[in-house]
Amino acid sequence: MGGVSVRIGLGYDVHKLVKGKRLILGGIKIPYEKGLLGHSDADVLTHAIIDGILGAAGLGDIGTHFPDSEWAYKDIDSMILLKKTLGMIKERYKINNIDCVIVAQEPKLLPYKEAIEKNLSTVLNIGIDRINIKAKTEEGLGFTGRKEGISAYAVVSLFENDIDICK
Repeated sequence: MGGVSVRIGLGYDVHKLVKGKRLILGGIKIPYEKGLLGHSDADVLTHAIIDGILGAAGLGDIGTHFPDSEWAYKDIDSMILLKKTLGMIKERYKINNIDCVIVAQEPKLLPYKEAIEKNLSTVLNIGIDRINIKAKTEEGLGFTGRKEGISAYAVVSLFENDIDICK
């Protein structure tokens, strides 16, 4: 790549499934009998993406910037946190691509994949072809397999802002 600075970050998040909460993934409400428990809206996918962005930029993690001890973040829409994260990196970096895995035994997420990718594309101001969402079960194994929670992983690739390769 001849001097092009590419940075990679890995994000991860997990939340417990409980009755009486909404299930939100990538900013999209998913119909399900349970939702995710957390200080914010508990959107594990968006939280993993935020962690991936912050990691790639060398800016720590989501808990450093948006601590769950801060009342201002109670029940906050994670899309707001994602926009704030973009604001932290916009002077220096731009997103090349994001690759994600959501681990959930239920619900089946394939019907929502396109809406999630479209929503993230809009919020992140990048082409939908730069976002890839995969959903996996754990074949009944572990806490996700027992339907106790959902986890998500995200790998984020950033380029320095002055590189014109991301068009």
